[in-house]
Amino acid sequence: MSSEYCIPDLIAKKRDGFELSEEEIHHFVKASYSSNGASESQIGAMLMAMYLKGLNREETVSLTKAMLSSGSSLTWPEEWQGSVADKHSTGGVGDKVSLALAPALAVCGVKVPMISGRGLGHTGGTLDKLESIPGFQVNLDAKQMCDVLAKVGCCIVGQTESVVPADRVLYRIRDVTATVSSIPLISSSIISKKAAENPSALVLDVKVGKAAFATTEERAQVLAQTMVGICIGLGIKAVALITTMDAPLGKAIGNSVEVAEAISCLNGRGPKDLKELVIEQGKYGGYILEALNKAESQKAGAKLIADALENGKALQKFCDMLKAQGVSPDLAKNLCTRNADPFSILPIAAKRFDLVVDKSGIVTVIDALVLAKVSHKLGAGRSNVADKVDHGVGFVLNVRVGQFVRKDDRWVTVYHNGNLSDSQIAELKSALEINENGGTADQPITSRIIDVIDSRRRNSIFVGQ
Repeated sequence: MSSEYCIPDLIAKKRDGFELSEEEIHHFVKASYSSNGASESQIGAMLMAMYLKGLNREETVSLTKAMLSSGSSLTWPEEWQGSVADKHSTGGVGDKVSLALAPALAVCGVKVPMISGRGLGHTGGTLDKLESIPGFQVNLDAKQMCDVLAKVGCCIVGQTESVVPADRVLYRIRDVTATVSSIPLISSSIISKKAAENPSALVLDVKVGKAAFATTEERAQVLAQTMVGICIGLGIKAVALITTMDAPLGKAIGNSVEVAEAISCLNGRGPKDLKELVIEQGKYGGYILEALNKAESQKAGAKLIADALENGKALQKFCDMLKAQGVSPDLAKNLCTRNADPFSILPIAAKRFDLVVDKSGIVTVIDALVLAKVSHKLGAGRSNVADKVDHGVGFVLNVRVGQFVRKDDRWVTVYHNGNLSDSQIAELKSALEINENGGTADQPITSRIIDVIDSRRRNSIFVGQ
């Protein structure tokens, strides 16, 4: 690749702690996916230099723009301008917010072209959950997405080959060079793919806790502020919620069981902590509706979202999305009928095992990471991208943190296919901790939202690592 820039010189410049210009970063990114560009060893060296020396705000925005320009972005009809929005979660256990939020937003006049991913490691993937619904198609091209959005208002699809191809190259090399955990590199990877949807507003859910990428609140703060800062640089309105991920979100962990719980939420029911992240604090749906001028305030927007869940309109949108993405009309209707048994349609593992509480007291810990790892071993997750998942494997919790339980109460139901071992049962037992002297009355549900970073109200910071 002929150019005024020489890749070894750029590597040395960043290695020595100097700032790269926008043109230099664009040259490196283009060289990373060009057939006659940088070698893998050069790409790895540059990523390591970025990891060790960091990227400032301008460099991180430039990197995101360069990755975004490596492929095609989605375009929408002019009349949709200012009405397109999406959300992104950094990954958690039992996180099925997208399944409830996307149709609820569509009821309120928002176009939601949600490009999602598959699960890897202990975190679940939205696409895997939806593919537990017979017939659901996640592979739509840009025209098909536009058609579904015009007809329904929301779609949830996989990333196409043409969207940010540089990210696939850089992530693969980050994975083998121990540079995945760089916050500027993580942030540019996430936001470049979301920016390819051409949204006007974006909500980011940054998880913090033992089952999250960010295990400390300080690291979650930096990640959240960095991503919001990139959005500012790209002209996208953004808010980041920092939410706890020590205990699972909701009661279901798995693929089909999480779909069933999301449908329960769309029916106006579902666990309170799940509903909170969708509506009650007015930070998810309420923020988007306010940012897009669909509501006068976050509070008013949150009420619109709550109404969409309570009156059945969000459930109908979800049903319409299923039909538009390949599910047969009769099956979609039966799945979305209030009070229907979702497992008459969704797969569920053949065997069931109930774990009971070994003493009375207040539940103080439900270790999401332990539960996720056992679920993964039973087949609900994948270790490699090519692995298949068992959509019917999963857990359903019967207790929450702060709840008073009695000895021999059932606390979790495990759905498996005969491969649940004694050692895994022991692991599951270790996930529950009870304070025998904690009292005999349920304690209030603690909000999962511990901070909010709003692009319109707070400045974002960048750090080097």
